[in-house]
Amino acid sequence: MEEIHRLSDWKYLDKKQIGITCVAFSGGQPKGGVDLGPEYVLKAGLIEQLNEMNFKTVLTDNKIHDYKEFFPKSDEPIGIIKRPRTVGIVNKILADQVYQHAKLGRLALQIGGDHSMAIGTISGMARAVKERLNQDLKVIWIDAHADINTPQTTETGNLHGMPVSYLIGLTDEKIEGLDWIVPCLKPENLVYIGLRDVDKDEKQILKKYKIQAFSMHDIDRYGIGKILDMTIEHLSKGPYPNSPIHLSFDIDALDPTVAGSTGTPVRGGLTFREGHYICEALHDTGRLVGLDMVELNPAIGDCHEDTITIGCSLIRATFGESLL
Repeated sequence: MEEIHRLSDWKYLDKKQIGITCVAFSGGQPKGGVDLGPEYVLKAGLIEQLNEMNFKTVLTDNKIHDYKEFFPKSDEPIGIIKRPRTVGIVNKILADQVYQHAKLGRLALQIGGDHSMAIGTISGMARAVKERLNQDLKVIWIDAHADINTPQTTETGNLHGMPVSYLIGLTDEKIEGLDWIVPCLKPENLVYIGLRDVDKDEKQILKKYKIQAFSMHDIDRYGIGKILDMTIEHLSKGPYPNSPIHLSFDIDALDPTVAGSTGTPVRGGLTFREGHYICEALHDTGRLVGLDMVELNPAIGDCHEDTITIGCSLIRATFGESLL
């Protein structure tokens, strides 16, 4: 039977192993091309870059996953919710893929793909953390959007705008395909950074559940260094101040002038350095267990190479690439 690690052992960076899952999936939103993100990231040499950093990389099934063999034959909307069965089955499989890496003590890197995939990535990681440490997973969500609409509040029906509500368990409505999801994230264990396009109902949800959220206004006021200090302080409350942290990074958190090849760009976002500082500061905590890099869409914009290059750079920064 595998040894249950002590908290001091729950520092995956010491293991120097990264389990990489390529999620070529676009079903949580309507724009084509986001499923190409993993292919372009691998073509940019990410695995070779991580190997040069002395990581051993393990690519899930040694391939990019599009999951199409698991798609249902029919996936009509349920109410306003689009492709619920497809999004549900992909995330259920993805949750197990992430869990398989995490239970072995590997860092888990997921390359997307749209942000609906966070239902699976965080579910799988939370399961591993609970089994190995009997602790709750903490999450930092870097995004222009809150992605916390519910089936009752969504105006679009696109599930990439709802993953957080499912992870927290904000709806009792059972929707076919999504009814397997077990809430695994407590509101107090979540911090947003970079918000600037939040729906009215989402604002009410954030207030109701007292979720810590830092908007671009807050970053302008305090500076990114202070924001990260407050973030880590918030996620260090409770009986386990060094509990594991998962980073879910939507590339649209960056300003479109920095990374424009994404489906829902919003002006006034993070600079190149602010984005990298977040990743570097999280690495320095020694608490990182997983990273999602999502919503890179090479089919959008004339400079998609820049967005892909920046995505790779953010990944390397999260895993400890030194500036000196």
